Amino acid sequence: MPDKIVFESPADLHDWVGKDITTTDWVVMDQARIQRFADATGDQQWIHTDPERARRESPFGGPIAHGFLTLAMTAEFLQSSLVCKGVRMGVNYGANKVRFPAPVPAGSRIRCHIHLISVEDLPDHGMQQVWRTTIEVEGGDKPACVAELVSRWYL
Repeated sequence: MPDKIVFESPADLHDWVGKDITTTDWVVMDQARIQRFADATGDQQWIHTDPERARRESPFGGPIAHGFLTLAMTAEFLQSSLVCKGVRMGVNYGANKVRFPAPVPAGSRIRCHIHLISVEDLPDHGMQQVWRTTIEVEGGDKPACVAELVSRWYL
């Protein structure tokens, strides 16, 4: 398990702009997690929730995770791999660009490469970061999700 990246202060983030921060541990994307996401969002499309039908009819050969579940995993990946001392709270502010180049088959393992694109100090005692997160499937040829995420940390 990689150690958490610890920023001693929010100002330290400026030194990391344009750099790869870390690659997370692998996480299993199991059918139970996919079903919980389907239940939470109401997206019960059979390619996610009906393993037998997905094996018979889907071009993916079985059930796959929702694209937005894959995107949502970036929250777990960021929180499990980064900590910044002096930050009171953080919020998701948005996304500049999100793509899902490859599916995430149920039962596969995924991990995330985290890159800091930019940091901007905010006048309200905070800072805004843009992160490039690239989620890969173990053994896959293409990333499953590439997203530019915007977050705000308040001091």
